[in-house]
Amino acid sequence: MDPILNGKYPAKEHCAKVASYLRSKHEISESSVIYLEGQKTKLLEDNDEPQPFRQRRSFFYFSGCALPDCHLTYEISTSILTLFIPPLNPDSVIWSGLPLLPPEALKKFDIDACFTSDDLPSHLANFTKQDPKSTLYLKTGTTISEHTLNITNLPADYKFLQPAINACRVTKDPYEIALLRHANAVSTRAHNAVLRAIPEAKNEQDLEATFIASCISSGAKNQAYHGIFGSGENAATLHYQHNNQPLEGRKNILVDAGAEWDCYCSDVTRTMPLKGKFDTESRQIYEIVEKMQDAAFALLREGVKWEDLHIRAHEVAAEGLLALGILCNGTAKELLKERLGVAFFPHGLGHYLGMDTHDTGGNPNYEDNDIIFRYLRIRGEIPAGGVVTVEPGIYFCRFIIEPYLKDERTKKYIDEKVLERYWTVGGVRIEDDVLVTKDGYENLTTAPKGIEEMEKIISGLGQSE
Repeated sequence: MDPILNGKYPAKEHCAKVASYLRSKHEISESSVIYLEGQKTKLLEDNDEPQPFRQRRSFFYFSGCALPDCHLTYEISTSILTLFIPPLNPDSVIWSGLPLLPPEALKKFDIDACFTSDDLPSHLANFTKQDPKSTLYLKTGTTISEHTLNITNLPADYKFLQPAINACRVTKDPYEIALLRHANAVSTRAHNAVLRAIPEAKNEQDLEATFIASCISSGAKNQAYHGIFGSGENAATLHYQHNNQPLEGRKNILVDAGAEWDCYCSDVTRTMPLKGKFDTESRQIYEIVEKMQDAAFALLREGVKWEDLHIRAHEVAAEGLLALGILCNGTAKELLKERLGVAFFPHGLGHYLGMDTHDTGGNPNYEDNDIIFRYLRIRGEIPAGGVVTVEPGIYFCRFIIEPYLKDERTKKYIDEKVLERYWTVGGVRIEDDVLVTKDGYENLTTAPKGIEEMEKIISGLGQSE
């Protein structure tokens, strides 16, 4: 683990970054205050068990605190960050043990002061006495309790804070990068465990269980998202969720799964041969996807337009599918102009990654009239310090491709006889998490993806972490 993670999460740096962004975009009173509430404890419906807890990401960004039922204030003029945690409840101690207390929180978190939430009303009311013209900057109203708003008479602004936080979260500091790198290290061990488990696995859920068990044994009890373990033609469904089908008779499995570490995500996809080696058609498609990713990597650096990387990946896909004879009757450029590649590569090249798997700041346009760009989760230039996924894929999804086969304008470009050999490949996706730098990138993902390397690990001959 990176030694930087032995220190405190840089909450005050994040607060100052957001405050600076607010100043740069809006005229704000220096006596203004940012106020956030953490996620509250919620019970399951008709049950006394709590729902699984997930801290609000903006709250964690400002505090590094993953405890439920907390609050914070950040005073823009003095840069004072104050955390409010739940008070000690003797009844709860009987069942759950002692909670974190304010002196311990001061040592644990990058904050200036800590009180219990019993002190919050007087703390907020004091801001009104100090300067009744200052503004209370809040997120959307649904994240702020009505009781809190009744405590203070300060003017409330709901418009500016959330966009500021979203913009600031795009570029990561060294501590955040270390968290993302460690999440990837945990996921690498889990993907290796899946490769080793393939010879004995009977069902998709066997491999999902292997992945999750490996993450938990590495200390990561939460997954960044619901993993995808799609075998055979199930891999053609981009966000396949069932993970419960038998593996017998299927060629490959697409594993899209990543661990979460201290609220930071990894997002890693590998496509693995279930019989130990890729058959001819699977290998052909895998090699095209490898080339798509390599072509995107070759362009990736600070200031590059994400749309340009996406188009380059489509060009490589068209060239590869033409070489196999699946696409026909046109050049790669002609097929790109006709948007034929969308039939086989229907999603965007990737997305920002951070505390959310699909992290903030991408500014997508899902209403784009151009279908090749419609599902891009990132638009525009990529800054240094941004972490993105690069995840090209080629899929043989009947629901998507068959309309192209029936359309008089597009069916001439697809050779159905050749295509018939590839339906059982299902889908191939390769996804890495990448830190963008001034002159290029750093790949944070080390999970095996080379064909020979994966095949050796499955056979028991290769090295794996």
